[in-house]
Amino acid sequence: MADEDPADALAAVAALRRLADRLEDAAVEQAMRTGWSWPQVAEALGVTRQAVHKKHAKRLIAAGVTLRRRG
Repeated sequence: MADEDPADALAAVAALRRLADRLEDAAVEQAMRTGWSWPQVAEALGVTRQAVHKKHAKRLIAAGVTLRRRG
């Protein structure tokens, strides 16, 4: 990579981030559609329940996913 143009390397990083985001979105949606809880998803991703909820809840609701309630 040392000989690679920094612009190409940075573009590759940006593309990988977009791909990772799409993969995460799909995996979280699949997990929630199969009944996973926010804490289960958060643990699998290595983040807090609040972080995963903040990032994905609105999109999942818009996609018609029934979200589990606490309690």
